[in-house]
Amino acid sequence: MLAESLYLVNLLVAPGLAFAMLVWLWLKHRRSAPPLARNHLGQATAASVAAGVLIACFSAAIVALGGWEWHWTWVVVLTYFVCIHGALVMMGMFALAKAMAGRAWRYPLVGPRVP
Repeated sequence: MLAESLYLVNLLVAPGLAFAMLVWLWLKHRRSAPPLARNHLGQATAASVAAGVLIACFSAAIVALGGWEWHWTWVVVLTYFVCIHGALVMMGMFALAKAMAGRAWRYPLVGPRVP
């Protein structure tokens, strides 16, 4: 549950700090954690990296293509950010519910395959 909670905190409250804590947790327990905890830890870490790429890099690419001055650039960036961020938060809430229920989880599209 801690890994999924840190994923949500990374998206909602303290982006850099929560991500650093999540990576530290993954580095420390990626081999020693029980299978269910390892599943959620790996999924949350990979999804956090993917979320950073989806939000930061694609938003920067949209701005680079549209330019700072064009007002439609900001309409597209804000619409993109709200939609992607909302979807990532909803997936994180579902993952946290799965972790609390003691069930495995794979983030759709952004999560690594579960062996």
